[in-house]
Amino acid sequence: MDRGIGEAAAIQVGDVDPVPHFLRVRRQVQGQVRGKQEVVAPKAGSERDVPIPQSLTEWLTLHVQTIGTYGEERWLFQSGNALLNRNSAGHQWRLIRSQVGLEQFTLHDLRHFYASALIAAGCDVVTVQRALGHSSATITLNIYSHLWPTAEDRTRAAAKRLDARGRRAPCGLCADWRPMTTR
Repeated sequence: MDRGIGEAAAIQVGDVDPVPHFLRVRRQVQGQVRGKQEVVAPKAGSERDVPIPQSLTEWLTLHVQTIGTYGEERWLFQSGNALLNRNSAGHQWRLIRSQVGLEQFTLHDLRHFYASALIAAGCDVVTVQRALGHSSATITLNIYSHLWPTAEDRTRAAAKRLDARGRRAPCGLCADWRPMTTR
């Protein structure tokens, strides 16, 4: 089972921590069909706590209140009254994506979207590595390095901020500009 699907299928209600807003990844479902699936620890020791926004915590709480949970383990997502597996998760995703016009996207694409959004928001490689459960930053960089801004990009952005600041000054120059003095 795809790691993202397997980890999502194995989330239990208790894995959503509403106070500091974390989603705890402690297990994954392996197997494609009922009867041949098992719940195991995530690969490469990638158990982790993923920070999530309060809005997602609230949405997951509403989800549980609306549809309930499956079994004594209280699985957060299910297919009917059964634990999701690769086939049932894929089927559920195909139903959902057709309703919202996302037919071209796979569940794994959502994982890439999440990583891309973290990078665009300025998260460093270790933060993205931990959120995705990669065993090393090298894996994260091998997949996503092209998304981080280059030194040239950061230089341009800094110069743009300076330019904008100077344009706001009454005389058109930076308000606190002082000529450099040499000794």
